[in-house]
Amino acid sequence: MRKRTATALLLLALSLASFGTLCALRGAPMADLLVYRAEGAAVAHGTDLYGFTVTEWRLPATYPPFAAILFVPAAWLPVPVLKTAFLAANVLLLAVLVVLSARLARRTPAPPVVCAATALALWLEPVFQTLLFGQVNLAVACLTLWDLTRPPGARWAGAALGIAAGIKLTPAVFLAWLLLRGRIREAATALGAFAGTVVCGAVLLPSATVSFWTRRLWETGRVGKAWIVDNQSLQGLIARMLGDPAPGLGWVLPALATGAVGLWLAARARQERHGILLTACTALLVCPISWSHHWVWCVPLLAVLLGDGRRWAAAVTAAVFTARTLWLVPHAGDRDLHLPWWQQPAASPYPLLVLVLLAGAAAARRPGRQAAPSARISSASTIR
Repeated sequence: MRKRTATALLLLALSLASFGTLCALRGAPMADLLVYRAEGAAVAHGTDLYGFTVTEWRLPATYPPFAAILFVPAAWLPVPVLKTAFLAANVLLLAVLVVLSARLARRTPAPPVVCAATALALWLEPVFQTLLFGQVNLAVACLTLWDLTRPPGARWAGAALGIAAGIKLTPAVFLAWLLLRGRIREAATALGAFAGTVVCGAVLLPSATVSFWTRRLWETGRVGKAWIVDNQSLQGLIARMLGDPAPGLGWVLPALATGAVGLWLAARARQERHGILLTACTALLVCPISWSHHWVWCVPLLAVLLGDGRRWAAAVTAAVFTARTLWLVPHAGDRDLHLPWWQQPAASPYPLLVLVLLAGAAAARRPGRQAAPSARISSASTIR
C-alpha cells in the first residue's frame, strides 16, 4: 500500500511539475481569469460590467451579474498571486471531480487511485485548457455533479445545481432532466436557487442585470466566433462542414432534433448515471458555443465507462480527449472554414464522439424493456 501511495504521489508530482514548466514556458496567459478579475473590479468600482474588453484578444464579460459579484475578491489580488491561487484551486477541484466521478460510477477510490487519476486527467485537453485559461469549468462541474449524486431526500438537494446555473447558464439543462425524471422537489429547489442568483444580481447590480437578461445574453457574437475549431459544439461542426460562418437553420434544426433526442434518452436511461452524462453531453453538443475547455465532463464520462467495464470505449474516449487533433488542423485566420472533408473529423472530435454515444444509447433501447426507474430511485442510492 505504501509503495502504491508513493508511486501515485510521484506521478502526481511529475505531472504537476511538467504542467508548471509548460506554463512557465508559455507564460500562462490565463486570459479568462483576467476577464473574471476585470469583472470583479467593475463590480467593486461601480463601472459598466459589460462595457469593457481586456487582454490582447479584447475579451468582454459574458457571464451573469451574479458571477461577477463572486469574482470581486479576484480584483484584490496581484495578478501573479491570483494566477497561482487559481492554478492550485483548479488542481484541487480536479481531484474533487475525480472523486465525484468515481461516486457517479458507484466506486470508492483509494487515495493513491485519486492521485494517479488526477495526474493523468490533468493532460486531458479540456482539463489542460481549463487550467491554462484560468477557467471556472471545474468548479461548475463539481457543484453540479456533487448535487446530482447526493443521496435521495438530501436536504436542499438541487440548490448547488441552481447556483452553478447562476454562474454559468449551461447547467440549467439539468432542471429539465430532473423534471423529466420526476424529481420535482430537486428541480424546484434548483429553480429557486437559480432565481436567487438572479435576484442577488438585480439587487446589487440592477443596471447590469437588465442589460444581461434583455440584451447581452442574446449577443452570441460577444462570446466568440462559432465556426473556429475552438468551438466543439454541433454549430461549430456544421459551420465548418458547410464552410458557412452562419449556418442558420442548417444548425438550428439539427440542434433542436438532437437536443430533443438527447434529453429523451437521458430521461429514459435505466441508470441515472447514464442519464446525467447524456444530459451533460447533449447540453455541450447543442449549446451554440462549447469551447473545448467546456468538455471537462470527459472526466466523469471516462469514470462511468470504466466502472461499466467498457474498457475499449474508455480507451477510445481517452484518446479522443487527449489527442488534441482540433489544434493540428489548419486554423489560422478563416482556414477553419476551408478544411477538406478528410480533416473535418479531426477538427470536431468531441461533437462527433457524442453523436456516436447518443447513437449507441438509442440503439441500446429495445422494445419491451423496462422503463425509466421511479423518481424515488437515484444513482446515489446504489453507492456504498
